[in-house]
Amino acid sequence: MGTTSGTLHVPPLPAPPTTTTPRRTVWTTITGLFGAISGLAPHVLHHIGPLVGTAVVAGAGGTALFAAIGFVASIPMLWRLKKRFGSWLAPAVALVIFAAMFSLSTFVIGPAISGGNEAPPTTVTSADHEAHHE
Repeated sequence: MGTTSGTLHVPPLPAPPTTTTPRRTVWTTITGLFGAISGLAPHVLHHIGPLVGTAVVAGAGGTALFAAIGFVASIPMLWRLKKRFGSWLAPAVALVIFAAMFSLSTFVIGPAISGGNEAPPTTVTSADHEAHHE
């Protein structure tokens, strides 16, 4: 197959496509918007009100919310892993790693950088609120 006088002929690899399909462009736009919105969500949610924003983003509710967002955001990657390896083992391992890193961030790193044991302020004045935007 492809041999000439004892040498092996290997055809060159085709060049990668230089254009993207409209479907791919739409999907890239959708995932980019989802990433931007989920990145801005914590900051925007605190503008709803000091108590409402804190209640949504902090505590068990916020942890569950961002765990769900992280899982939903990882679904395309999990499907690609399943297609690439032909079994659900690779996506299962990826989910275990995601859960471990999320738990480490939530239960170890978060409390360590937030001070954990300090009492939260009872009121937020407009001066305090404007100060963190500078």
